[in-house]
Amino acid sequence: MFELKGFLEQQQAQDLYRTRRICEGKQAPEQVCDGKLMLSFCSNDYLGLAADPRIVKSLQQATEKYGVGSGAAHLINGHTSAHHSLEEELAEFTGRERVLLFSTGYMANLGVVSALLGRNDTVVADKLVHASLLDAAKLSGAKLLRFQHGDMDSFASRLDNNNDKKIIMTDGVFSMDGDIAPLPEIISQVDKNNSAILVDDAHGFGVLGEQGRGCVEYFNCNDDIDILVGTLGKAFGTFGAFVAGREELIETLIQSARSYVFTTAMPAAIAEATRTSLKILQQENDRREYLQSLIKQFRYGAEQLGLTLVNSPTPIQPIIVGSAEKAVAMSKGLAAQGIMVSAIRPPTVPNGTARLRITFSASHTEKQLASLLTALASIT
Repeated sequence: MFELKGFLEQQQAQDLYRTRRICEGKQAPEQVCDGKLMLSFCSNDYLGLAADPRIVKSLQQATEKYGVGSGAAHLINGHTSAHHSLEEELAEFTGRERVLLFSTGYMANLGVVSALLGRNDTVVADKLVHASLLDAAKLSGAKLLRFQHGDMDSFASRLDNNNDKKIIMTDGVFSMDGDIAPLPEIISQVDKNNSAILVDDAHGFGVLGEQGRGCVEYFNCNDDIDILVGTLGKAFGTFGAFVAGREELIETLIQSARSYVFTTAMPAAIAEATRTSLKILQQENDRREYLQSLIKQFRYGAEQLGLTLVNSPTPIQPIIVGSAEKAVAMSKGLAAQGIMVSAIRPPTVPNGTARLRITFSASHTEKQLASLLTALASIT
């Protein structure tokens, strides 16, 4: 085996070394991690549904019916009535003709881009899109053109008038910044005759919009987005992902998306639990309303402390601190007070923009928010 020790030592020396916590119990604001009770502000369980008793009960009952494993890929005998019903209900919820389930968001992005594009085609992507979209572009073999984050002049400079097939790719909500892509401006510049717009709305789906339909509802532009990717392991509190679009798009993915064709289907019990989650999400708008009130309270309190925030109206509220060393030190300072906030460092974010990534859930209380602000005041 070739030598790896030097790389690991370098990661440690630069405060870039990653470690895993061992956590116990359900997803909740208070959780035991590494043997210590912590108040967590780093989960993507935005609506507090991951441990909702109704979804847990649905999963348990579905396990009795379907067992645990799905046994095979969707195209063999792993596609059940639970999967099919969830796809139909998500299609109705998103206002699309069809939906196709994937086991993870990463696999959804890999599958859709590599199935639709090849070496003679082009991807135009925001510079801060999720790693899975960048990997998808590389896997497809298409030419990759990246524009400065949210910069429409830079975006326009990457577009050309040739007849190459193009996919314009952007996150809906950017996972490390929490800001929202300027979808109306992007749409206005795209010639749809030879291009398609793909929005990965992993962090907006379920959270944004009056009904929780994400960025496309937030901007009222659903009909202008050709390919919508969403995940179920964040606001929905379960697991998996989907691609939503027109009939011919979904049929093409069934035929050609390798990350769909050649992988075992998600457990049917998870699909059934997600159906329950979808119903709750549609019926309980007060979760989103309360979450927005927490975000506003935090931003006001953080500004009073002089902290550097990003222009984010979403549950992702990063505090930019600069160096990886400082981000790690602040994260450790919070942990010493029983508060868990992740330090995000390069290469996840650009050099010089290391940060504390704070995320909120509808399960957080105002008292817990106050504890966070008190702890932040003590380390800044």
